[in-house]
Amino acid sequence: MTKEELLELSKKVCKNTLMETLEIEFTEVGEDYLIAKMPVTSKVHQPDGVLHGGASVALAESVGSLASYVFLDTDKFYVRGIEISANHVKSISEGVVYAKASFVHKGRTTQLFEIKVTDEDKNLISIVKLTTIALPKKK
Repeated sequence: MTKEELLELSKKVCKNTLMETLEIEFTEVGEDYLIAKMPVTSKVHQPDGVLHGGASVALAESVGSLASYVFLDTDKFYVRGIEISANHVKSISEGVVYAKASFVHKGRTTQLFEIKVTDEDKNLISIVKLTTIALPKKK
């Protein structure tokens, strides 16, 4: 999939969703990874003015789930997240965060991703593990 095809797909599948609300934009696709970015504004802050951990996790699950969607045959399968865990290691109050989802395991049924959320200077903000499952579509 080319970057242009990814951007078109993401616009289609993210319309009127949480990804659109959080202004998540998919920026790069590789052979086994996907990258998205999200602006850090008051819209995604917790009350003390830093990025809410839940927003980081929403970004991570969005990029990991779309990575499964991109790399699987979605004419035959639905993709669902079945487990997610996150460690938040640094706070950020403004700018942009990037999430890079990389495959740890690319199975026919389950997929495991490591997702690193970083700031513009590549400082680690959060590290997330996401497991997705491919469920067959009924004919």
